[in-house]
Amino acid sequence: MRHLLLSLLFLVDLFGGVREVDIVPPHTKLQHIKILDQVELQYRVIDGEKFSEISDIAYLPPKEKLFMISDEGILFVFHAKFGEKIEALEPIEVAKLTKKGGKSFKKWRKDSEGLTLDGKGRLLVSFEGKAKIGWFHKNSEKIGQRIKKYTIPTLLQNKKNYRSKNKSLEALAWHPKYGVLTVTEWPLKRDHKKKQTVYTLNGKKWHFTAEPEPRSAVSAIEVMDDGNLLVLERSYTGLMDPFVVTLKKVYLNRCNKGWCHTEILAKMDSHQGWDVDNFEGLARVGKNRYVMVSDDNDNFFQRTLLIYFEVLQ
Repeated sequence: MRHLLLSLLFLVDLFGGVREVDIVPPHTKLQHIKILDQVELQYRVIDGEKFSEISDIAYLPPKEKLFMISDEGILFVFHAKFGEKIEALEPIEVAKLTKKGGKSFKKWRKDSEGLTLDGKGRLLVSFEGKAKIGWFHKNSEKIGQRIKKYTIPTLLQNKKNYRSKNKSLEALAWHPKYGVLTVTEWPLKRDHKKKQTVYTLNGKKWHFTAEPEPRSAVSAIEVMDDGNLLVLERSYTGLMDPFVVTLKKVYLNRCNKGWCHTEILAKMDSHQGWDVDNFEGLARVGKNRYVMVSDDNDNFFQRTLLIYFEVLQ
C-alpha cells in the first residue's frame, strides 16, 4: 500500500524516466570487466527536487534500495534490483541533508560528494568545502538528518592543506577490516600531484599513483569482494581534449613501503570512441558487480548515466 501511495506521489512530478544507452565503441573487447547494462536517468524533478549533479551512490541489497546523493545535499532513494540486467529502477523517496535536529546546512557547507553504507547499514556522507564525514538517517520521518559527525584525521581538517576547497573529500567507502576509507579528489598540497592517498579515520594510509593523463582525479572508490579497492579516476582538461575515465584496482594487500600495486581494469577515452560522461559514483550491488553513475553538472548537454558492470576474475 505504501509503495502504491509513493508511486502516485511521484507520478505528479516525474518528468522523464530511464532510457537505454551504449557508451562502448563498436567492436571493443574488454578483458577485465563485462558491461551488463547501460541506462540514462532522464528525470528532471523528483518530488519537487531537481534531479541533477549526482555525485555518489550506495546500495542496500536486502531492501533493494539504491541511494544517490547530489552535490547540492539532496538524497534520492530508488527501488533497484540487479540481475543479469537492471531489473528495476524507480524513485521512491527524496530528502534534503540537514544537521542534527533538522537545521539546514549553509549553502557552502552542503557540498556532499561521497556516499557509502557501513557494516551496520548506516548511511555515511563525505563533504567538500568544509571537509567532514557524517552519519545520516536513511529512512523514517528523519531521513537525511545527521545523527553523528565523525572525527577525521587532523591533516584533513585544515582546508589549507587541500589544493582547492573543492578538491577535498571526494570519495568514500567502508571496509570490513579498516572501517571508513576516504580519498581526496586531488592529492594534498604537500604531496606530489600524482601521489594519491587512501585515508582511514584512525590515521592509517596507503598510497597509489594517479593515472598519467593530465589532471587525473579520483572521483569514487568502492571496496571489492577480496578487500581491495576499486577506484574511479577521470581526466578532463577541455572540450577539444580527451575525456578519460579509468577503472582501476588498488591492491591494499600488495603494498611496499606504503605504495600499493594497481591494475587497470578499463580505460574509457572519448577520443577512442567511448561516449563517456563525468562519472563520479561507484557502488557494489552484488558479488563482483558494481554500478557507476555520472554527474550531469546541471548542464543540458550532459547526462546522468548508470552503468552496471561485472569485474571479471
